[in-house]
Amino acid sequence: MKAMNLCLLRDIYCRIRNFEMTFQRDYGLCLNEGMLLCSLKSQKLTSGEIADALGLTCSNTSKVIKSVESKGYVKRTLGKGDKRQMYFSITKPGLEKLNEMMEEEMNVALILKDIRENYM
Repeated sequence: MKAMNLCLLRDIYCRIRNFEMTFQRDYGLCLNEGMLLCSLKSQKLTSGEIADALGLTCSNTSKVIKSVESKGYVKRTLGKGDKRQMYFSITKPGLEKLNEMMEEEMNVALILKDIRENYM
């Protein structure tokens, strides 16, 4: 049973990796960048809140933010009450990119169904 769980994890990892390579080719974003845009769809977040939402370290979060910011998909603003606080929000081009990603069928359900059928 333990070997089967390890094989299942390997298959899940391989499919996520393949999905990410296709996603990056099609949209010019890594999964973390895409998930960042999803997280900012309807709200402003601090870098700490983004790190929590994406499950990343602060260092990795900073890299992801810089990357999407350089592409013009995210902007930063100072907090109104506390000028030391930085908030990030999605820009119009970022929202357009997010909508482009959301319009296409990503077959996540099909990938999960295939994995489940192979191990059940």
